[in-house]
Amino acid sequence: MHLLNSESAKDRLAGASLNQASFVPQISAEAPGMDHLDELEAQSIYILREAFARLKKLALLWSLGKDSNVMIWLARKAFFGRVPFTAMHVDTGKKFPEMYAFRDAYAREWGLDLKVEPCPPIDAVDPTLPPAARSAARKTEGLKLALVKHGFDGLIAGIRRDEEATRAKERVFSPRGTEGEWDVRDQPPEFWDHFNASPPPGAHLRIHPILHWTEADIWAYTRRENIPIIPLYLAKNGKRYRSLGDADITFPVASSASSIDEILVELEKTKVPERAGRALDHETEDAFERLRVAGYL
Repeated sequence: MHLLNSESAKDRLAGASLNQASFVPQISAEAPGMDHLDELEAQSIYILREAFARLKKLALLWSLGKDSNVMIWLARKAFFGRVPFTAMHVDTGKKFPEMYAFRDAYAREWGLDLKVEPCPPIDAVDPTLPPAARSAARKTEGLKLALVKHGFDGLIAGIRRDEEATRAKERVFSPRGTEGEWDVRDQPPEFWDHFNASPPPGAHLRIHPILHWTEADIWAYTRRENIPIIPLYLAKNGKRYRSLGDADITFPVASSASSIDEILVELEKTKVPERAGRALDHETEDAFERLRVAGYL
């Protein structure tokens, strides 16, 4: 596999000062006695290193939720305690206050090169979309503007196949068109972890290092690594959030799970979908797919 085998990747790491206080031990893919979480971690680190070695300008999309926090943790492990590329939050301005507090605190603690990019107003979004989808589409338009502004050729995103049916069709290295669009019918094969890392001129790749994880994997790894979480994920007054988005289109689900241990027990029994609290997922059948084709995460 490629481990920083390009000169540009080596140059970007060379001379960087490592903060010993924030150093995260690295797991070797060849370590004996690896368990399920070790294997997931090793594969994700491999994907992150492949992306860094083979693309010129990367950004990690930080949504502030449990999945993208795990991605940042994995990136710190992959690159010896630091994240050597931009962490970008495409901000609708409508997140929960707890999410903004978490972003500001941990961007500092983790030493992130954080870029916060705004989204255009709702009037700039396709009026034929249903209300929640139209609100969510602001993020797509904000992402397109950020791509033009910074010229990224790779965006690392924290989606998982088990979250939603359309995302199950994704590839680990997923090509996007010049306008950020996704052609679900034209996805490259990825046999034996051979990834297509050459986006067309003017286009970019989406890299999905936790595509093969499940919701339970995320929580088990978060518990094992003691990764900080936003308190909204823990039950209060009989409800908690399983997925976090904009405050006006995200709602809690009934739950008594007030710790990660209790969340894992709950996940073994529940039949409620992870995104049950997202208004977007309850609108017209094609709304989410229309967003994804247009470039939504």
